[in-house]
Amino acid sequence: MSPAVPKPDHVADAAVYDFDMFADPAYVADPHKRILDLVKNAPPVFWTPRNGGHWMIMSHEANFAAARDIETFSSNFIPKERLAAMQAQMPRHLPMPLPINVDPPDHTKYRAPLQKVFSPKTINGLKDSIRELAGQLIDKIKADGKCDFMTSVAEPLPVVVFLKMLGLPLERMEEYREIVSQHLSDPTPNPIDSIKKLWRIVDSIKDTLEERRVNPQDDIISMLWKTEIDGQPMTMADMENYSVVLFIAGLDTVMNGIGHGVRYLATDLPLQDRLRQNPELVGEASEEMLRRFTFTVPPRIIGKDAVFNGLEMKKGERAMLFLPAADLDAKAFANPDTYNLDRENKTHIAFNAGVHRCLGSHLARVELQVCYEEMLARLPRFRLDPANPPTFHCGHVVGVSSLHLVWDT
Repeated sequence: MSPAVPKPDHVADAAVYDFDMFADPAYVADPHKRILDLVKNAPPVFWTPRNGGHWMIMSHEANFAAARDIETFSSNFIPKERLAAMQAQMPRHLPMPLPINVDPPDHTKYRAPLQKVFSPKTINGLKDSIRELAGQLIDKIKADGKCDFMTSVAEPLPVVVFLKMLGLPLERMEEYREIVSQHLSDPTPNPIDSIKKLWRIVDSIKDTLEERRVNPQDDIISMLWKTEIDGQPMTMADMENYSVVLFIAGLDTVMNGIGHGVRYLATDLPLQDRLRQNPELVGEASEEMLRRFTFTVPPRIIGKDAVFNGLEMKKGERAMLFLPAADLDAKAFANPDTYNLDRENKTHIAFNAGVHRCLGSHLARVELQVCYEEMLARLPRFRLDPANPPTFHCGHVVGVSSLHLVWDT
């Protein structure tokens, strides 16, 4: 657990709840079990003294409101003036994860070039190749009767897909994954360390960025080089900004969603049987997985002094959109702790809401659904390995670290 910091004077005692989103022991042991406990016992919005002190937005209603109120819950962590001053003091360009770290109108102009790449039509065109890769990964482990699903399937599937989309060399996958893991692991990063981590990401792909500038191919990096922003040609600084956010999002997030879903399937053998008999239900099953096991926690900074949910918040304070709690809110979902394939309301906010709704949601949905379909089609009933229980990591992504499965051969 990180050290507790003193409560600010404007924070009411009743609004304080002690929770460490990176290191709470019960949370790391079984994240969604701990989230259910928080939903029942913590305030719908609270301030925690851990990790430097910050707000946690818990309820579905509060998350939905905060996600759409970009003036109060801003993604613009570094104002333009301060960023310009920082850039002037740096020995090289300081890459910023765009468009996720800015608000409109800048967010709109930086997001626009990516819309076509992640459109439903474009992603559906990748479905056959994603299915082929999933089948290959599963067939490789089928005869073994066991696997660590995360390293065998859940990680390589979305990572290989995304490296191909970006145009990055597959043989460097382990190096890229290690860079992303280190980037996401520090709950209260030192600013200088954060900058160095961003530079490390850029350095790992700079050769590909430069090569695609003169030798474009059929990939996202090449496409971005052909794009204009505000009528101006793309610069290397723009490409570095895009690359860090695509690199981080594409190489980490989806694998954890797959892990949570397959973990649950391994505990519900009747559900496996039902889906094998009715594969057309896998899409609905996947949506309920996303609701029941939402796994992203987007950070925000309070953009102005405000009163939200009856609580006084000050400009510059940090807030977390705790989407996993929102999708387990009993006021939004009946019996939220129960996985219910037949649930009428599966309208989750696992991909966030408002202008910052996840750009890659179409790709994530295809990867999740295809992986479940191929697992159920190619493997017999799979179960959790009782000798090796699942392990997890927490933070801005609630992740599955290891997931050992067994099945009869």
